[in-house]
Amino acid sequence: MTTDATEVPGERLVDTGRASPGKCPFCAIVAGSAPARVVRRWPDSLAIVPLSAVTAGHTLVIPKTHVADVGVDPAVSAATMRRAAELAAEFGACNIITSRGELATQSVFHLHLHLLPRRHQDGLALPWAAGPERHDSAGPHVFQPSGIG
Repeated sequence: MTTDATEVPGERLVDTGRASPGKCPFCAIVAGSAPARVVRRWPDSLAIVPLSAVTAGHTLVIPKTHVADVGVDPAVSAATMRRAAELAAEFGACNIITSRGELATQSVFHLHLHLLPRRHQDGLALPWAAGPERHDSAGPHVFQPSGIG
C-alpha cells in the first residue's frame, strides 16, 4: 500500500538530536511534507519502505517523535522497538538493526530500526566480523558503560 504520512493530532515532535526536525527527512515524512511508502501506522510510529532496500521486505520503523538515536530517549526507543517487534512477528526470520552514531554507520540522525527479512542463502551479510580489536590475549573485551564501576 502506498500512502503519504500524516500527522497524528497531539503527537510531539521534539528536537533531541543532531538534525533539527525541520531538516530531518523522517520528520518530513511524519509531517506529510515528504512522500513515503507507508507499510504500517501507529499513533507513535510509522513503518516505511526505505529508499534503498537491501532485501525484499526491508522495512524501517521510525518514531513520530524526533529522537536522534537509540540512546537519546529510552522510552521512545523502547516504544519503537515494540512496533518493530510486532512486525517481526509477521516476518519470520529477520534481523532488527539500529545504529548509534557515525562510527556505528548511522547516516540519518532520527532513530530508525531496520527490519530485514532473512531467507536461506540470501547472501545478506551482517555488517561486522571478528577483528583484532574484538579479542586480545586476556579474552573478550567487556564494555563498561560510563557511570558504572
